[in-house]
Amino acid sequence: MLTELIGWLSAGVLVLTISRQVYSQWRSRSAQGVSKWLFIGQLMASLGFTVYSYLVENWVFVFANFFIFLTAVAGECIYLRNRRLDASRNNAGQQARPARR
Repeated sequence: MLTELIGWLSAGVLVLTISRQVYSQWRSRSAQGVSKWLFIGQLMASLGFTVYSYLVENWVFVFANFFIFLTAVAGECIYLRNRRLDASRNNAGQQARPARR
């Protein structure tokens, strides 16, 4: 029982930490300092760990890794949105400047 509790609490901390990072990225509306490879790597690793955890019947890690996979999907979507917003801001800034002669 204690072993399971430690596993679930640890999984909860990890899920909350990663979720908070994705939330912060969503709120900032900027892709600055974030690599697309972070979320792509997280997607691949989490999916692999989810399948592995299922195969060894470790339900704590099935839950944790699948939820982390979902946050990676959300993170990638937010990254792509923020990158588009950054590009729009840059284009708007360039159009607002008077042309130099």
